[in-house]
Amino acid sequence: MATKREKCRSMWRKAAELIPLGVNSNYRYWGDDETIIVERAEGAYIWDIDGNRYLDYRLGFGPVILGHAYKEVDDRVREAIQNGVVYALTNPLEISAAEKIVAMCPGVEKVRMANSGTEATMHALRVARAYTGREKIIKFEGQYHGMYDYMLFSTFTDASNYGSRHSPVPIPATSGIPKCIHDLVITLPYNDPEVLETTLRRTWSDVAAIIIEPILGNCAAIEPLPGWLELVRAQCDEYGIVLIFDEVKTGFRLARGGAQEVYGVIPDMATYAKSMGNGYPAAAFGGRREIMDILGKGVAHGGTYTGNTVSAAAVNATLGLLQEQPILESIAEHGRKLQAGIKDIFKEADVPVLITGHPAMFSMNFGVEKLTGQRDWAKSDYGYYEKLAAAALKRGVLVDIDPREPWFLSYSHSDADVDETLNILADAIKSVER
Repeated sequence: MATKREKCRSMWRKAAELIPLGVNSNYRYWGDDETIIVERAEGAYIWDIDGNRYLDYRLGFGPVILGHAYKEVDDRVREAIQNGVVYALTNPLEISAAEKIVAMCPGVEKVRMANSGTEATMHALRVARAYTGREKIIKFEGQYHGMYDYMLFSTFTDASNYGSRHSPVPIPATSGIPKCIHDLVITLPYNDPEVLETTLRRTWSDVAAIIIEPILGNCAAIEPLPGWLELVRAQCDEYGIVLIFDEVKTGFRLARGGAQEVYGVIPDMATYAKSMGNGYPAAAFGGRREIMDILGKGVAHGGTYTGNTVSAAAVNATLGLLQEQPILESIAEHGRKLQAGIKDIFKEADVPVLITGHPAMFSMNFGVEKLTGQRDWAKSDYGYYEKLAAAALKRGVLVDIDPREPWFLSYSHSDADVDETLNILADAIKSVER
């Protein structure tokens, strides 16, 4: 049972003297006594500095599609950096990476590199505004599109503040967002055709883009209802609005072509990060040729590190493996086995559970029979899940303590890992009261 914390606590106290909360992202802070300091990771496992080993289902919030310290990717990166890292010029690795992205992603005819999902979505919004000559953006409640002012509305905020679903109130997720930006964002409930259609009839002439996570990557991996993405696509066509799929989490994870391939709906633009580099800081945005070709023609995009050799080499190696080997099929197979085992365990414990999402990226929910959006999720018994996650962590299974975050699987997760996880989860259930 992974319970030792002395070195982690000591190191955290040192970090807290130098770094706010002792972490470089708010979401890595789990409390003064519970924040984990990692020593190393390999395959499906992470070890903290106290020597505790965890079966990892966070995978860095999803990027580690192959497994930690995956040799074939790391070797390509080591080879590339022998020739330098940044040139302020184009290198062949960038072009090869672009070829792979365009070949794999149905809606991408041209692509530009970025360094993070935040950057990718931010640049995509600028392009959409420039292309349409409009300024407002529609996003959906519970969806997260990056850590910047334009999109930090109605994300992980308390859904009770959102007002009527027919006239939602955009709620900033943090202090420090200028009030004027509030007027540029329209937030709507996910999977609600009536509200979308009504809103667009009233506001379409101001709307540059609808940005959408096909699966809610930060709210229980809620999937689109049948016909929902098709309706959004049709509405964008009718009103001349740019449809942006935020595939930062779903891209190169659900399928080689991401959610576009799975659901058969093609956006005008798409954004990528996470799985495309197996954990290296790589990202991209792309789309239809006529939209992307406005870049450099009065529309700015750049970055000192965009297309750096580390990221480009990691993308080439990772996407090459995903193209050539049945990696995603293996991940889905293990995910289905894990989901089936979870259902059996909770059935035996007489605890109803709702599993949402895809085998490679899914969530457990309690106290609800159906989820269509964040407002539904807010009515679930997420407090029970939080206690389960804490109990699993003590026993060596690392999942996010935030119940909105999905479980992720990698190619390195084995049948034995799934079996171990199910045994630990069965034991954890016995220790937690609803």
